[in-house]
Amino acid sequence: MTKKKWIITGGVLLAVAGVTFASRYLNQSQSTSAQSADSSSQKVTRLKVAHTQNYVPYDFVNDKGESDGFEVQVLKAVDEKLTDYEFDYTGTSDEDLLIGLESGKYDVGIKGAWYTDERAEKFIIPEQAIGASVIGFTIRKDQADTIKTIDDFAKSKGKLVPISPQNAQWNVIEEYNDTHKENPITLTAAESFSVADAYAWVLEGRYDAYFDIKLSYEKAVQATDGAYHQYADQLSYFPYKGIKTYPLLNRNATNEKFAKAYDQAIKELQADGTIKKLSEKYFGEDVFSYVTD
Repeated sequence: MTKKKWIITGGVLLAVAGVTFASRYLNQSQSTSAQSADSSSQKVTRLKVAHTQNYVPYDFVNDKGESDGFEVQVLKAVDEKLTDYEFDYTGTSDEDLLIGLESGKYDVGIKGAWYTDERAEKFIIPEQAIGASVIGFTIRKDQADTIKTIDDFAKSKGKLVPISPQNAQWNVIEEYNDTHKENPITLTAAESFSVADAYAWVLEGRYDAYFDIKLSYEKAVQATDGAYHQYADQLSYFPYKGIKTYPLLNRNATNEKFAKAYDQAIKELQADGTIKKLSEKYFGEDVFSYVTD
């Protein structure tokens, strides 16, 4: 090959190589720009989540200083599904949680909260529950053979320990009475009293039943280190139903959008068995099995 042909051939090769390099550089630049655009379009929204710090096993701070509990873990599972959101957890008091939600200090609050009309006016409450609280009756053990259900108690015309009208438990009994007008349970507005008073009043016959949360009874009476374990041989308990618990959200447009995303994530976690597994881990049973509506 002549020198002239080498020069021409070399020039062509260099030109082709230059075009190829430029093409690759342009494609890489376009790809990087596209990825950057996608990244900027997927903006992550950070939500401040407050939870009660000693409501075991619903929401608490564990011995490692970490946010833990059934509702906390369900919300963490929700967070994993929602790539557009990240949650920052804060353990706090019940009072600070509610005040902080109203003021906007927190976006989300979890505290084993039941639905009430008053709460629905103040906060956004999603459609899907995060958990459930089992409610029932503490009675004297000598009544256990004849009073096994709420219907049995209503028919016995037993006296119920007074309940505060502001307590969601009052609403549960009212709802029962609305559908059982032939045998309603008498509701008496509560004065100030302690849980110890309620158990003692049932034992001494002043009242016949205390409308009690199953978990509270198990921890206070059945547990060997419970504050009222001395009554364990004299008291009995039967569950009535599971009351759904919900996260409470500060009222703003961002949280309105989040509520919808949360609802979808919860449906998926129910379908894949995640929520049932977490319930069995933290409660020893599926609390949703008690929910009847």
